[in-house]
This record gives sequence, structure tokens and C-alpha cells, in this order.
Amino acid sequence: MRFDRLTPSEKRYLRAMAELGAGPHRSGDVATKYGAKVTTVGPIRGKLISKGMIYGPAYGDVAFTVPLFDQFIKRTMPTLK
Repeated sequence: MRFDRLTPSEKRYLRAMAELGAGPHRSGDVATKYGAKVTTVGPIRGKLISKGMIYGPAYGDVAFTVPLFDQFIKRTMPTLK
């Protein structure tokens, strides 16, 4: 599965998104949950978009590409590390 090939920081970004729910979410809200500035997590966001894990439905927003993926992430990664 594509999830297994992600870096730890990419998985952590997805977990931060999952904490916020199904989405879409503002990139700034995800960065806050991640514990970093938007500019810091921007490259992670870009890589996840290019890998097809998330997409930007509107400017400044991110959402999972797969329905219920937030629930999968929460089961797979019980805590935000």
C-alpha cells in the first residue's frame, strides 16, 4: 500500500489531518496540529499531493483523496507522534 512507503514526517502530517476529521481543512490548521509553521510543513504537503494521498480542493485547503481515510489513519497510528 502507498501508506507504507511514506516517510515518518508524511505519516505524521496525515495523522495531524486525521485529528481534524474527514476534511477539507485549512493548511494552517493542519500545521498547528502538526506543531509547526505552514512554511515548514509546506514541502511535506506538496509531497503528499504528488503521491496522491491528499489534494487541494481550494486554495489553502487540503483533503484526503480516499473517503474515510482519516479513520484508517487513526486506527493505524493511534497517537500523533
